[in-house]
Amino acid sequence: MARRMNYSARFTHSTEQVYAALSSRDHWDARIEEMKKYSHNELKSFEVGDAGIDIVMHHIIPRTELPDIAQTVLKKDMIITRNVHFDPFGETTSGKYDASIPAGPGSLKGSTSLFATEAGSTLRTSSEAKVFLPFIGSKLEQLMLVNLIDLWRGEGEVTADWLAQNS
Repeated sequence: MARRMNYSARFTHSTEQVYAALSSRDHWDARIEEMKKYSHNELKSFEVGDAGIDIVMHHIIPRTELPDIAQTVLKKDMIITRNVHFDPFGETTSGKYDASIPAGPGSLKGSTSLFATEAGSTLRTSSEAKVFLPFIGSKLEQLMLVNLIDLWRGEGEVTADWLAQNS
């Protein structure tokens, strides 16, 4: 059974300004640099075009830093490939993401929505974690979602800081 979670990053900047940040390679480089404080991260590709924004990132977590329960399943460093897509800018801009681990026993995917609020804008991410392992699957799903909250919070803070410095 999959577990789901929503997270909202709120900004005092307009949707146009947040989308402009999401369209900026400098912004994504700043996100990657911040995330390197926690594990090795790489921006593998970044494209902006008529179809929207497409980003591919690698998050590399050494096996020794994984919780014991994850070390029982993974025998080497965990390399998470995250694919992110934002549709072209609109009144409400939708997007999606997925994250995968080679030979990983599950999936992580979600959708995003950037919309205006009275105070500025919100980027809401709805995530679904699914692990196909009896007995420990639900624990790993919960662990994934708890760690996502920290990731989304950190990325939201980087975006807010980047906007404050570049708007």
